[in-house]
Amino acid sequence: MLSVGYAVVHGFSTVVTAVDQRLMATVKKNGSGWFYLQAPDLGLTNYSKKIAVLGNGHVPKSVQFIEIVYKHFLEKFPQQEGISVSTKSEFSTSYGFGSSSAVTVAFAKALTTLYDVNLSKKELFDLTYRVILEVQGVGSGYDLAAAIWGGTLRYVKPAKTIAQLKLREPKLLVVFTGEKADTPTLIRMVNSLYERQPAKIKVIFEEINEIAFSLEKSLAIGDWSTVGKLFCRSQQAARELGVSSTRIEELIEIAQATGAYGATCSGAGGGDCVLVAVADQQRAAVKKALRQAGAKILSVQLDAPGVRIEKAR
Repeated sequence: MLSVGYAVVHGFSTVVTAVDQRLMATVKKNGSGWFYLQAPDLGLTNYSKKIAVLGNGHVPKSVQFIEIVYKHFLEKFPQQEGISVSTKSEFSTSYGFGSSSAVTVAFAKALTTLYDVNLSKKELFDLTYRVILEVQGVGSGYDLAAAIWGGTLRYVKPAKTIAQLKLREPKLLVVFTGEKADTPTLIRMVNSLYERQPAKIKVIFEEINEIAFSLEKSLAIGDWSTVGKLFCRSQQAARELGVSSTRIEELIEIAQATGAYGATCSGAGGGDCVLVAVADQQRAAVKKALRQAGAKILSVQLDAPGVRIEKAR
């Protein structure tokens, strides 16, 4: 997400872009009544369960999204034969790149393709969004949208608005803070704040919404100086919502002190990544200063394609 989140949970706009870090799911029929999963990148190997009891009993956190997708699929399209699934990720789940949504979308797309169930992008979204809400209890679905539609989007939940945006010559650094954000907990915290102080928090949400529309215009013309200013406004909203952190603020201060246009935490805040808008001339200096502070500059391309099917090799 190219700004702080939370307002999107309550029906306001946000801007999100897909990154070129891939997560792959391979699905095959196995001739038995069992579900088998190998997901070493998610910390799970040799997982199995009878398809008749999917979703029941203990479901490890790392397999919840896949298992619940499969459960709902079988409720609508009953099968006697089970499947074997394997996943492989090109990125760490620590980075906050929407890994839960990525694996959910990848598996759902592979599963429906295996059984020749042709879902539209919106139907795929509806299936996976239902699962995210069942597992996490909260969520806006913007990361699902990025994984499904790809590119850069202005998004209003639950996929009521999917506006494809232009992203001209991105001048952004994606910086991992070294700290993992607990997004569901942060969402519940902000929701609680909204319940206690609705008028105050609504003003902040309206500011975030305005930032999204302004980002749409600035991104289209490649005005990265204005994007930087909008990032600063986004970060102020994060501070007012209480979702920034000492580490985030430290890295933002370093980036701006070495010539960045502006910076903000991405999505939930609380950790994960900081986005830095910086001109080419200052890029090397900003990267050096951030690395000296112990941050990791992630090598990612923005505006990447969405989910696709590839034949297993």
